[in-house]
Amino acid sequence: MLILLPLDSKDSDTAKLVLMEEAKAWGLITFDAGEIQQIDFYESREEIDEFIDYAIVARQGEPIWPFMEENIFVLVAREGADIDEVIEGFKFKELHEATF
Repeated sequence: MLILLPLDSKDSDTAKLVLMEEAKAWGLITFDAGEIQQIDFYESREEIDEFIDYAIVARQGEPIWPFMEENIFVLVAREGADIDEVIEGFKFKELHEATF
């Protein structure tokens, strides 16, 4: 499964979840068997041509309609959370569904 995150950097050890408009990178996480298998970084979301299962954003009220049009399920995590914290929340179903 592929999970998309707007991040403040391309450093998988220090990157934090940020608002979509502030994203300096987009992390595409390959998640399988309850673990991160791989993280690929992109300059913009438009560079990604793979089918994304989930997008995780930093706040309710983010402009998520493009994700919805692509049938991507959108969840909300805490702004400033690192990649491991976001994935931990995803894994244990602690994230909330995003709304318009």
